[in-house]
Amino acid sequence: MNTIENLFDINKILLDSFSTVEEMYVKNHIELIFDMDTTIPRELRGNDIVLKRLLVTIFTFISRQTHSTEVLLSLSAPEDFLYEESISFKITNTKIPKEKIAIFVETKLSSDIQLLEGRMVQNEESDIHFEIPFMIGELGFRRHYRLHKKSMLQKRVMLIVESKQLTHCISKMFKYFPYDVEIGLHGYEEDKTKLEQYDLVVIEEKLVTPLCMDVVKKIQMMKTLKFVILTADASKMGTQENIVTTHLLKPVTQESIYELIITAFGDGSLKNNNNTQASKIGAIEAQNRHTEQNEVSTSIDNSSLNRTIEEKKEQPAMTLDISKGLENTQKQGLVYHEELRKFLDIFDKSDLYFRQIVNEKATNKIKVFCADLEKHSKLIGAEGMQKFADIINLIFVYNKLDMLPIYPGRYHIELEKLIGEIKKYLHIR
Repeated sequence: MNTIENLFDINKILLDSFSTVEEMYVKNHIELIFDMDTTIPRELRGNDIVLKRLLVTIFTFISRQTHSTEVLLSLSAPEDFLYEESISFKITNTKIPKEKIAIFVETKLSSDIQLLEGRMVQNEESDIHFEIPFMIGELGFRRHYRLHKKSMLQKRVMLIVESKQLTHCISKMFKYFPYDVEIGLHGYEEDKTKLEQYDLVVIEEKLVTPLCMDVVKKIQMMKTLKFVILTADASKMGTQENIVTTHLLKPVTQESIYELIITAFGDGSLKNNNNTQASKIGAIEAQNRHTEQNEVSTSIDNSSLNRTIEEKKEQPAMTLDISKGLENTQKQGLVYHEELRKFLDIFDKSDLYFRQIVNEKATNKIKVFCADLEKHSKLIGAEGMQKFADIINLIFVYNKLDMLPIYPGRYHIELEKLIGEIKKYLHIR
């Protein structure tokens, strides 16, 4: 990993990079769509300065060379983003000749990719594809956006958006929470789209008709219906008509959707903070940091956590699944017995260290330790130990740190079993 490890919000980097070239995209009638997998952490550590420069370079090249009206940037990451993983950036649908792209990559991207310790990926499905390793912003958090009020949960959403690609991407972002999402017609017909069935309607600006507005107004007189207009015009942010809850600004990120939900179904604290996209993101960051310290909705209590832990304990798990470990190491080009020895070198006698940091209530050290433990356990096929680390993560997620003191003993037992199995496989006495 490169030595610069700034903490940054990936959503803000994407939006800041786009804002640099936005005028060119508007002028050339190009729409940039972000497709963000739910595995992408909100906050990362790494060289955000070079990353932004890299993205601006790519966006500029595309704006000058593409003949497409829609360009898709897809971001994906491993399902278990525990500590440091590679994020994949795929750009598709540019309609730029492959030879032009190859020259561009070699002359304009190679140095920044190298600075970020990333690599280019040859992929027939993508025009430009690269992977860059980043560290997660804060260890132990798998749910990167949290709805902290019951009033925000279990909503039905209707999307009425012209582009199928954009519809798919926004739908995925709503389903993260998870919301029930349905796709409307590319236009509005009262007899086919029963808007009163939904809690939230998102409609693209150019598809809004007087009939649509009249229907929404009538529904809002009978029940609560949040009405959101999707637009590319930032000047409309914060200038809502009475029936319009807010505007959703293109290009849409996962944080944009989170922000929208807070505005629509939360306490409305974001409605008066529309000066810039950066200031809104800053407000969300502050709110999220406070929420993530408490780590759980008020609807979750000790008994539900205990049930969750008990359910996890009841799930079958082998102390050491050798076939799984062999499969994992082969996929990564590693040698299984060497990884087992590495595990012994790192974690033998680690039960003493774990007991110490629990007694000291050193929460950050515990998070780092459990992230490393889970990552190494998964690699070698140590399902029981992986389950143990997952339970510790749950305790942090639910902010029930008073439960930690019973776990050093349990870790000692699990570690003894695992080390016994490893030594048996390696023929070590």
